Amino acid sequence: MRWLFGSLLVAFSVASPAQQYPAKPVRIVVPFAPGGGSDFIARFMAQRLTVGLGQQVIVENKPGAGGMLGITQGMQAPADGYTLTLIASSYTVNPSIYKFTFDPVNDITPIIQLSQGPLLIVVRPSLPVKSTQELIALAKAKPGQVNFASSGQGSVIHMATELFQSMAGVKMNHIPYKGTGPALTDTIGGQTDVFFSSTATAVPHVQSGKLRAIAVTTAKRIPALPNVPTVSESGVKGYDVVLWHGLIGPKGLPRAIVNRINAEAGKALKVKETADQLQSDGVAPAGGTPEQFHAQIKKEIGIWRKVAADAGVKAE
Repeated sequence: MRWLFGSLLVAFSVASPAQQYPAKPVRIVVPFAPGGGSDFIARFMAQRLTVGLGQQVIVENKPGAGGMLGITQGMQAPADGYTLTLIASSYTVNPSIYKFTFDPVNDITPIIQLSQGPLLIVVRPSLPVKSTQELIALAKAKPGQVNFASSGQGSVIHMATELFQSMAGVKMNHIPYKGTGPALTDTIGGQTDVFFSSTATAVPHVQSGKLRAIAVTTAKRIPALPNVPTVSESGVKGYDVVLWHGLIGPKGLPRAIVNRINAEAGKALKVKETADQLQSDGVAPAGGTPEQFHAQIKKEIGIWRKVAADAGVKAE
């Protein structure tokens, strides 16, 4: 009996990490300032994970160095599930531009992709362009004279436009700005001609007539703008750029904990209310397995490295 009692004590003392987890609050490091799209997604998911995990999930903003400050801190945290990091699609662009202190593919533990959405290609209304085909024709007729804005050198928006130019066989003139706001403002004002904007930011200006939308960058059209075609169906076959957010942890995060977080986040993403609220920020729920998210990260890093090398994109 003593032997049996001792065995039971050992069994309870070595309960799986998933059974014990979480025993205290969990934090999500957001490598961007409060108030933006990434912060919205993180706080939205933190509320739902707090309910699903039965422990408070808090958001901690750590902006700086193009997002790398917060991401690096998150990856240096103990691999115990109490520090998660929210990353955006810019994560897969950064290895082409910046020097990482860790392997962006192998030194992380992907957990789940949370959101997905397109960039919206908009032009100033006075530009004689009403479709992607007409934009390509104009850029070919006036090489280097059509100005495109970006939110910064080496940003996702910059790289998405460079990929478009490469696949469409055109050359436009890049005008980088410090952020989406001023880039959008100058496109509305006519100082620039074209901008690959986040959907949520551009849609109000499209609806008011201040901008003209000609395409979305994803492989499928979006419900919010059903009449706006994709770039691929507009003649640039295979073009597909997705803006997304996801959760990762440090390397070595136990699989049982990964599965628990993935399951709780996955449940939240399947609720209709979630889709409705995310749509207000121009994105849709994603979900999927850690392996699918890992494959997406690896694939995109390879794509952007080639784009950066071909276009000669370097950090400012």
